[in-house]
Parts: sequence; structure tokens; C-alpha cells
Amino acid sequence: MKFQQSVAMPKVPRAIIIVGAGGIVRHAHLPAYRLAGFEVAGIFDVNIDSAKSLAAEFNIPRVFDNLKQALGVPGGEVIFDVALPASAVLETLKELPDQSFVLVQKPMGEDLTQARAIRDLCRKKGLRMAVNFQLRTAPYCLIAKQIIADGLIGEILEIDVKVTVQTPWANWTFLEKSPRMEIVYHSIHYIDFIRSLVGNPVGVKANTIIHPASPKLHSSRSAIIMNYGRNQRAQIVTYHAHDFGTEFQESQIRIEGTKGAIVFQMGLNMNYPEGESDFLKYAFKGKVGWMEVPLEGSWFPHAFIGTMASVQRWAEDESLIPGTHFEDAFQTMQVVEACYIDAESPGTALPDGNR
Repeated sequence: MKFQQSVAMPKVPRAIIIVGAGGIVRHAHLPAYRLAGFEVAGIFDVNIDSAKSLAAEFNIPRVFDNLKQALGVPGGEVIFDVALPASAVLETLKELPDQSFVLVQKPMGEDLTQARAIRDLCRKKGLRMAVNFQLRTAPYCLIAKQIIADGLIGEILEIDVKVTVQTPWANWTFLEKSPRMEIVYHSIHYIDFIRSLVGNPVGVKANTIIHPASPKLHSSRSAIIMNYGRNQRAQIVTYHAHDFGTEFQESQIRIEGTKGAIVFQMGLNMNYPEGESDFLKYAFKGKVGWMEVPLEGSWFPHAFIGTMASVQRWAEDESLIPGTHFEDAFQTMQVVEACYIDAESPGTALPDGNR
């Protein structure tokens, strides 16, 4: 059985202007664009030394002196890649030329208020903006979606995401200042992927809390149940402080249906940033054993080709609206907001035992 593990590519890619020169750009964006053959024409960061370092490493011809200079290129000629902390996205988008094509690093703001402001600004300025929910275009996710779309596992009954890893949060110091953390910066990937499979839930139950290993972070472990009615369930359980080696770390998504099941490992989360191996296996009722699909690429950096390629193709043909268009991304942010609202409740109190 042949599976498509990458998205369609643009015929004539536009040059890319990157705003931001942090770790995600170094380890994911730029390696992905190099693999894809996308031209990066310039880069800007408030830390000019970081921008110069990446420019030298990836042969970027221009380092902009300021944001206005970086955004001064006519928006119809390039793709802007805004890879900044969520709190800085809105003000940056305000400076973009109207009608620009832009890919923004997730999340779409730190909360629903910011997400709504970003959505409304995009509508007002006519920005063709997508959010970089790149897990959707990781090879194992594309394969899983094809298996499901072909009806091979039947009706989806269960989606289970389990992540038990040691994540070096100190690599992203800006997260210590964020009023929210784990769900909006990590579990949001799984929420968005689940939405891409089965749509919006009717409600959520959630818990997100701190861990002593990361006392300055709002939270670093979460549990989320997405309610899809009586026949279907999705749940996400993440724990980022398993500091006992990799033997019992796990980073998997299991999707079970009425006729079969899919399990895949997202090795990137384990032993980050080096990562462990990925795999995807599937099984059908009536057939013995699990079948494994040889994977061509991983989440980092290959999935980042997919999100940029979708915006590039959109620039070629405006009918090819990306799945992570800001209107859809806003709905992911609605689910995230519901999680935080629910997490503020202690849950149902125990009933009185004397009655």
C-alpha cells in the first residue's frame, strides 16, 4: 500500500522573509526550507547577532536592520514567515503590507482575546495568513489521515495522545513570562491535529498544572478530554518532567476505529532535540499482526516544508486555502480557551457520604 508522506509543492516558490531568529527557526524552519529548495531572501531579529549567525549558517543574503525594513518588501512578492513569541504577533502583523501572504508560528496569540484580535486584523487588512500548525503535515500524520480517509479503519472511536518525556523548557526563556504555557504552546499541536481529523468537540474537560522541576512556568503537565458524544472520544495526557532516561518515555498517538487501528511514535519529543526514532503501524480486524510503514522524514524539519508549501501554493492559486488558515486556526484557539476555562474549576466535589 502506497502512502503520500508530503504535501504538494508550489510550481514557482516565492522568496521568504523571516521575522525571528530563535531556536525554532534554526532547528526547523531553515533546515526545512533548505531541503525544499525555498529561497530565504532576508531575516530580521531584535537580536541582530542571532540574525547574523543564522544568515551566515544558511547563506541568507540579507540581515535587516529593523522590522520596518524587513516588512518593506511588497507583500505580493514574498511570503512573510513570522516566527515570534505569540505575544508579539499582533503588533508585527499590523506593520505588514495589506494583502500579504504570511505564515505565523503557532499559537495564534496567547489566549482567545489575542487570537480574536489577530483574526479581526487579518480580515481588515486582507492578510492571507496561515498558522504554522505543522504537526498536521508530519509524515506519520499525513499517512494516518489517508488511512482514515480511505475508510480502512472505519468510524473513529478513540484518539489517545500520550506524551511522557523530559522537555528542556529552559531553551525557551520567553515561556517563563507567558501567562499560560503547556496547553497553548505544546498540547495545542494535538488539539489541532485531532480537530483536523474529527472536527470541533462539543466540550472539553481539562487540567493543567505546574511541576517543581519548572517552577517559573505556568504549567508543564496537562490532561485533556475532548467530548465528541457517546461513540467517540479524544484524550491528551502530557508530562514533561520524566527525568529518568528514555526507557519509559513515550510519545505516541493511537487512533482506533470500528475496523482497525493506527499507532505512531513522534520521536522528536523524546530525548529532545536529538529525538528518538519515529514509527507508524496499523492493523485491521481479521488480519494477523501489525503492518509498519517506512517513514520518509519526521516532524522536524520535514513538517515545516508542508506548512510553508501550503502558503506558497495559496499565493499561486487563491482557491488553494491552507487547512491552517487563520479562520480555522481560530477554532483551535477556541478549544484551547475552553481547556483553560475548565481547568480553573476543581471538578465535581465528592458527594456527601452521610446521605
